[in-house]
Amino acid sequence: MTGSVHRGLSPAQLVETAILRGEGQLTASGALQVTTGKYTGRSPHDKFIVDSPAVHEKIAWGENKPFSPEKFDQLYHRMQAYMQKREIFVFDGFAGADPENRIHVRFTNEFAWQNLFVHQLFIGSEIDQSDMTPDFNVICLPDFKAAPTVDGTASEAFIVLNFDKRLVLIGGTHYAGEMKKSIFTVMNYILPERNVLSMHCSANVGMKGDAALFFGLSGTGKTTLSADPDRQLIGDDEHGWSERGIFNIEGGCYAKCIGLKRETEPQIWEAIRFGAVLENVAIDKATRQPDFDDGSFTENTRVAYPVEYIPNALIPGVAGHPQTIIFLTADAFGVLPPIAKLNAEQAMYHFLSGYTSKLAGTERGITEPQATFSACFGAPFLPLSANMYAKLLGEKLTRHQTSVFLINTGWSGGPYGIGKRMKLAYTRAMVTAAIEGLLKDVSYQLDPIFNIYIPESCPGVPGEVLIPRNTWIDKSAYEQKARELARLFAQNFSKFKHNVSSEIIAAGPKS
Repeated sequence: MTGSVHRGLSPAQLVETAILRGEGQLTASGALQVTTGKYTGRSPHDKFIVDSPAVHEKIAWGENKPFSPEKFDQLYHRMQAYMQKREIFVFDGFAGADPENRIHVRFTNEFAWQNLFVHQLFIGSEIDQSDMTPDFNVICLPDFKAAPTVDGTASEAFIVLNFDKRLVLIGGTHYAGEMKKSIFTVMNYILPERNVLSMHCSANVGMKGDAALFFGLSGTGKTTLSADPDRQLIGDDEHGWSERGIFNIEGGCYAKCIGLKRETEPQIWEAIRFGAVLENVAIDKATRQPDFDDGSFTENTRVAYPVEYIPNALIPGVAGHPQTIIFLTADAFGVLPPIAKLNAEQAMYHFLSGYTSKLAGTERGITEPQATFSACFGAPFLPLSANMYAKLLGEKLTRHQTSVFLINTGWSGGPYGIGKRMKLAYTRAMVTAAIEGLLKDVSYQLDPIFNIYIPESCPGVPGEVLIPRNTWIDKSAYEQKARELARLFAQNFSKFKHNVSSEIIAAGPKS
């Protein structure tokens, strides 16, 4: 038996309640500002999947850590006891804009602001919530801390998914992104069994119905680049690709806002208004103005808002098959070209590789960019084998003749600390050229190390920027760094070589 239970409160009620309970404060823009303490990013080492006979053979153990059913039940009972006489907030919503490929999720929170977060991030339900039977339940109690020696966790924080009981337990961390990503993991388990590709990507669509997907890990530009005033936004982070087309898994956006400026990202700037949640953004005590350049809490400052806060958002978030796919990477080595066109085999190689640099703050302990490989640009959220997702992608690329480009939003002219981050204006110009087909008739040259095709010209981008070697003062240093990264690609891909064709293996970099 819990204390008072608040079901289906409106955003206004949740904002009011959060302020009254001292959970956050209203900013000058109308958004609610909150802080999350020491957990300002995901805790991948604290995430587990319950290892039961029904799921054991399906799960790709390794990156996914097992948790015993007995320990799960024990933890669940302890959390139930914790909720006794506590005020609880419940929200019922959907994951999946496509009615044929959605699940009903019930979120139970001990904080009003986190209930507001899921209200804005997931697809709202107008059905009488008291009569709904959820497909999955998420119980998030940040102030409940696990005892590792008792509960079998790695620390006080935990995210434990139980596919048999359709239940997710979260505790010990106030970072709201754990709720969002736990349901993405659930959808990555459910959708492939329906022959639907689940994807860690943003998506938008032009007036002609030309949909585009943007794959990439946190901080590579998915949200920024998909928020294009000339195109309709479908979603900023998680999508499915069915036999009918693509659909948004969520109903909101969760954008990084460190360094946010109105002139460069006006749509995100304007979305930071009443109903939005600002996570770990410093604000002026007197004026309540957010300071987006202040990273004193974390570099991983965030804002959560419903997708309809973007003026040209597509509601519901469904569209046809994508004509263009863009793989985004933030290369801290500074050696990958700012844009390259990939053939089918190269696309499969780079999808399985999922190279980028983890940016500061996206995970605990990351204070500067680190080179990493994340299969399918989302390995932490993939419960099944990466080859299953790659196989689905390959089939869809072939069937729908989708063009694929690799775009580097990272460094140019040198590695992190020496070179400079690629100008957003150039990246936007390259994205536009790729989507609008402006690179179909230009000349290309094959990069001898990375084995990908670089356009020799691109509207709105200086020619010297396109060839990374030309941007380095020390050409031998470039060569050394490029071959170093090529070797890392080869080492990482060795785990896939027994499950892919020789053509895909040959499509990788040449160290």
